[in-house]
Amino acid sequence: MTDRLTVLGNPGHRRVALFAAAARAAGLPEPAVLPWLDVLRGGYALPPGTVLRIDSPGEDTAVDALLRGPVLGAGYAPTRVEGGAAWYAGVCAALHGLAARPGVRLLGDPAEIAVMFDKRSAHRRLAAAGVPVPPAPDGPPPRGWAELADRLAAARMRRVFLKPVHGSSASGVVALEFGPRGQVQATTSAELAPDGLHNSLRVRRYRTPAEVSALVDALAPDGLHVEQWVPKASQGGRSADLRVVVVAGRATHAVVRTSTRPMTNLHLGGARGDLALAREAAGPAWSRLLETAERAAACFPNSPMVGVDVLPTAGWRGAVVGEVNAFGDLLPGLTGLPGGPAEGLDTYGAQIAALLHTGPHRAPGRTTRTEPPR
Repeated sequence: MTDRLTVLGNPGHRRVALFAAAARAAGLPEPAVLPWLDVLRGGYALPPGTVLRIDSPGEDTAVDALLRGPVLGAGYAPTRVEGGAAWYAGVCAALHGLAARPGVRLLGDPAEIAVMFDKRSAHRRLAAAGVPVPPAPDGPPPRGWAELADRLAAARMRRVFLKPVHGSSASGVVALEFGPRGQVQATTSAELAPDGLHNSLRVRRYRTPAEVSALVDALAPDGLHVEQWVPKASQGGRSADLRVVVVAGRATHAVVRTSTRPMTNLHLGGARGDLALAREAAGPAWSRLLETAERAAACFPNSPMVGVDVLPTAGWRGAVVGEVNAFGDLLPGLTGLPGGPAEGLDTYGAQIAALLHTGPHRAPGRTTRTEPPR
């Protein structure tokens, strides 16, 4: 590989460091780093022949403040949940600007990343392709609690997940339940505060109509995706799901995530489960679970890597896809599935192998054009 490998990321972040380590292990030169902050400010240059890996802009306060700060104003804080629509618009504009650079090959497609960061659009794309997804009520995003409650009553949905359309890492996600006598309960890591909603590492429950109404009304302006709460498989008495990493069309890595809470995210008290036990519980259905992830990834053919959240149904015999993540490969220390195309490699090593064409398939990439297509 003679082209210049560069990572669009946040300097010093472990994502950048892990990818660089994988490149060095494969005998490649140290990748250059293009800071997200420079791209958002417009002060950067990329020489022709650059191969640009697009990595997450998350976990950098300066980047986040540039994207969401103008919308939140004096109330901005890195922990604030709101501002997702502004964040999304800024990231999409930056990626489309990069795509217009002549002679730069993008490892990732800005249009596909935009769909993955729009949960409603991603849900529609997966459903249209026949990929199993949780049922979702018809209609536009609810504008607030009253509209949501009416729509759910009409659809006879009593247990749903509310997801900020452009959110990630379970920020603002709400598991909403209605009781038989009009009770309501919202489980979320979002904390209601006088200046808005803040992310918290503690999952809490709101049980009064006033609290739930305030929570939903605060989330609604940025857009909400609503989907039915699908009962998941369990492991050791804990709810369980799978994060499956798909590289160049093949499921290469999988991790079981378990929790006593509706959200299994590891930073919210979830824990890695036992993959061998999951395979044993699924039996012959295990290959179908991986195939489901690959079918979801196939909806994004120009993305060399995606992380697919597979929600196994009770008994590990079936599955639906909860989300497809453009940057779902941060799984430190996890090596490839035994007998799979990335056995012995971490998620970044698998991507480097695909990039060098030593994996089972060539990793797709997008090359910006210097003239109109013919």
